[in-house]
Amino acid sequence: MARLILMRHAKSDWDDPFAEDHARVLNRRGRVAAATIGRWLARNGHVPDLVLCSDAARTVETWERVSAELPGAASETPEVSRIAALYHAGPDVMLAALRRAGTAGSVAMVGHNPGIAAFAMGLVAGPPPHPEFFRYPTGAVLVADFPVAQWRDLTPRTGQVVDFVVPRDLET
Repeated sequence: MARLILMRHAKSDWDDPFAEDHARVLNRRGRVAAATIGRWLARNGHVPDLVLCSDAARTVETWERVSAELPGAASETPEVSRIAALYHAGPDVMLAALRRAGTAGSVAMVGHNPGIAAFAMGLVAGPPPHPEFFRYPTGAVLVADFPVAQWRDLTPRTGQVVDFVVPRDLET
């Protein structure tokens, strides 16, 4: 069994109209949301062995803030691969990257919409009963299990949804 934690980056900062899209960082709300998602992942035992992350500033920062909330010593943190091809990637590019993940039991992928929403829809056998799944807003996280020992054997529409959450669900 293999587990995928599919995450859209948290809310980014649009204050600078001249900022290059690739270099945009998170805004205050996004920073808080990423930490909240990290605590939720930790509380539910959804800790990856490997992270495949777009190399955009906002996805890298999202993962850094999420991972700061995960359990374990620095020596136990998951390997992180920053992948330029995941920047605004479509589902086919995401699937190819995931299939190269080898035998990692649990993989997190941090990316962008609209590709990440389409990828999520194409991976699972059936959608979760969450009203935001098809929109996949910033900070959304899908956790799904797949009946494969190696990621190269992954086929679409075979994932079983374990969880789906958006940051707003976790606000108190």
